[in-house]
Amino acid sequence: MKKMELMIGPCVLESEQLALEVASTLVSELGQVKDQLTIFFKGSFDKANRTSIDSYRGPGLEEGLRILSSVKEKTGLPVVTDIHLPMQAQAVAEVADILQIPAFLCRQTDLIVEAAQACQKFGRILNVKKGQFLSPEEAKNIVTKAQNFLSLDQIILTERGTSFGYNNLVVDMASFEIMKSFGVKAIHDATHSAQRPGGLGSSTAGKREQIFTVGKAALAAGADGIFMETHPNPEKAKSDATTQVPLNQAKKMVEGFLHIFQANQSL
Repeated sequence: MKKMELMIGPCVLESEQLALEVASTLVSELGQVKDQLTIFFKGSFDKANRTSIDSYRGPGLEEGLRILSSVKEKTGLPVVTDIHLPMQAQAVAEVADILQIPAFLCRQTDLIVEAAQACQKFGRILNVKKGQFLSPEEAKNIVTKAQNFLSLDQIILTERGTSFGYNNLVVDMASFEIMKSFGVKAIHDATHSAQRPGGLGSSTAGKREQIFTVGKAALAAGADGIFMETHPNPEKAKSDATTQVPLNQAKKMVEGFLHIFQANQSL
């Protein structure tokens, strides 16, 4: 049976202790369904696109990679993290199993090329989040750029909603089948697509109550998996506090997503 892709973890790496707490909890609580999932621990070493200049960005490249290495060693989970600059690609690919390109940077050719070359060198996967300003059809250009260096099974596209202004994002459910038609996997960013960008003025608001509903709809529409952020205490999280899933609710939500995903495979 086809496995559901799952990229899960805190938005930003706040500390090694928190990263290990989240990763260890996920390993323990998802143990019964681990054979039905392809799980990657997600954590950002830098959040370069924060709304406010005063917002916490992360521990930085060197410390962030050390934390991610510790998570891999102590929990056995492969890891995914995002890069913002071409010069970061090689160093990150030495550690991360998936290199992720943030949505706002998805058209940056130099960044995609460097990331794809690093993935080629180290046998990694490239995940590119489709920009809030792109149609799903336009995402084919992302695949074409990366395909110069990678096979299609090393490329993932992630849908995180489309912005129409007014602090809101809308997920086009046709997007998944369109992007999958390029020969790559397409997953749904369940937490970021529930954001209200700039909704709090100097920070992002969110609609946490819609994460599960829209996520189930995306999987029913053909998404290959889910990207979601989780935190032991979301209200105190240093980034995306309004959309991270409480860690004690992550298991139930993932199991619900998996049920929809598996049902869809039999149709």
